[in-house]
Amino acid sequence: MTKYYAKENLSEIADGDQDFLKILAQTFLDEIPPDLHSMEEAIENENRELAYQFAHKMKPNIEMFGIDALKDITSIEAWSKTSKSKATVLPHLENVLGTLNHVFDELREDFQL
Repeated sequence: MTKYYAKENLSEIADGDQDFLKILAQTFLDEIPPDLHSMEEAIENENRELAYQFAHKMKPNIEMFGIDALKDITSIEAWSKTSKSKATVLPHLENVLGTLNHVFDELREDFQL
């Protein structure tokens, strides 16, 4: 079964230290869901500046975990700098939400969190 995140990326960063891997996973689970929710609200309310801030804040973690959502996060950042309608960014938001919710489930299962 294909993972939504790259465990090998984390293992390389943690140099195989399982305790550190668990800490990385727990920190991700503590920080990303509230940021994701805030970004979703910001987009819903067309608060472009706030949407950008949350997308930008999550970007390094998404990259570190090897999550295939970087293009969508970048698209959300780009949308925030335009006057395009909210409808143009919603598909990217849906992709990020779907992907990250799978990652949350996988991390909880893989690290018994």
